[in-house]
Amino acid sequence: MRAICGAIITAGAMIGLGLTAIGFGTRYHTGLENVDKDGNPILLHLYQMDKPLVFIMVFMSATAIVGLGIAFVGLAYHHHRRHHEMLHLYGHTAGKHPTAT
Repeated sequence: MRAICGAIITAGAMIGLGLTAIGFGTRYHTGLENVDKDGNPILLHLYQMDKPLVFIMVFMSATAIVGLGIAFVGLAYHHHRRHHEMLHLYGHTAGKHPTAT
């Protein structure tokens, strides 16, 4: 359950990042058309961009990283539990190996 929750969080963050990319493209698609007096393009820097749009990009990136972390840790914990359930089912105990007869 933990792994699927992390995957859902990550999927939501990826959708949000895609929409943020569309927002950046819509807002700044004319950014390279601005040229200086020598004909060189004037590129946008981070301090020239809209602060809410940059905040959304950073927030969605952090959410994607956290979601991936939850998914991987949840999946590792799931496998750990299943391993111990298998050991319990077949009568093995931790630290002891069955002797072959």
